[in-house]
Amino acid sequence: MLNWLWLGFFVVAAIAGFSRWLLGDDPAVFGAMVESLFAMAKLSVEVMVLLFGTLTLWLGLLRIAEKAGMVDALARLLGPLFARLMPEVPRGHPALGLITMNFAANGLGLDNAATPIGLKAMRALQTLNPSSTTASNAQILFLVLNASSLTLLPVTIFMYRAQQGAPDPTLVFLPILLATSASTLVGLLSVALMQRLRLWDPVVLAYLIPGALLLGSFMALLGTMSATALASLSSLTGNLTLFGIVLSFLLVGALRKVAVYEEFIEGAKEGFDVAKSLLPYLVAMLCAIGMLRASGALEFALDGIRWLVEAIGWDTRFVEALPTALVKPFSGSAARAMLIETMQTHGVDSFAALAAATIQGSTETTFYVLAVYFGAVGIQRVRHAVGCALLAELAGVVAAILVCYWFFG
Repeated sequence: MLNWLWLGFFVVAAIAGFSRWLLGDDPAVFGAMVESLFAMAKLSVEVMVLLFGTLTLWLGLLRIAEKAGMVDALARLLGPLFARLMPEVPRGHPALGLITMNFAANGLGLDNAATPIGLKAMRALQTLNPSSTTASNAQILFLVLNASSLTLLPVTIFMYRAQQGAPDPTLVFLPILLATSASTLVGLLSVALMQRLRLWDPVVLAYLIPGALLLGSFMALLGTMSATALASLSSLTGNLTLFGIVLSFLLVGALRKVAVYEEFIEGAKEGFDVAKSLLPYLVAMLCAIGMLRASGALEFALDGIRWLVEAIGWDTRFVEALPTALVKPFSGSAARAMLIETMQTHGVDSFAALAAATIQGSTETTFYVLAVYFGAVGIQRVRHAVGCALLAELAGVVAAILVCYWFFG
């Protein structure tokens, strides 16, 4: 699928370029496309330098948390909930610890680091699957929750914003938190409906109700604040949360007699290996999207959507963020490239860039996750996984746009 998507970008760009030359008498379009090709290749390397640091830092810290027993403690804490949501998975099964680690990496916004952990978890769940080709209920729930983007601290989004010169990279913290909560809730409810999970079970309610009340109370508090105060609170909360997590990992590790420096280095090595494998994908997608923009094809498509939105009578500012939303289900690297390109074109703190960053942080690469996770264990019949995952994706996009109008409108 990614082969056709990437090739399609170039084909559409070529058609648009020839159209501008032959119909619009604009031969300079080809020079702009070639210039964009090399400019995006250079930008890919600049982004990659910061990405190396981000992944090595957070995988190093996650390694400390794992060795300190924080991940196991979280798995035990969530054990009763998993027992109700995934009744076919025995308590204490290795899959639960791996699922918890995967959710922790996703929660920190380390989607590239979460993938290898998630693949291990899917293989562990496959050992309990009576079918070698049909997805089990536990596998579907795990995948849909992954596809709903469980992002609580989107450090990679902060990194991209910092790289593009944002004075406050954490400005989108609260919007992403609210939007990703909506996508995760919709994903969970859709799977529960299809699998007839008893969400009204007292144990499940004991986990979900406090979280829902806390989120509802928090949103009620936010509703009393001005846009300026919301932006300020998002910045403060994001920075405090980031600092608190780093400090807690280190202090708990030290108290548990973990050799924090040595373990950090071991985790950082893994982060370095993950990061260096991403550069070819980043170059490929950024260059393709740069040509798409330079050819005028992307602007033509957005003009059509903008015209339709204006005809309905809605505000059109969110349209510039839609390229990220449209490619995110297919490719994370393409969506990252769209986000960076939107920041460069409209400004890192423009409404379009803020909305694109929120969409990027609250949605997931649904088709990529389906292909990689199920392909790794030979699953061919995915049952209701696609429908539930896409529903969660749509909820994340809609929520992201609405929240951005609330915070930055």
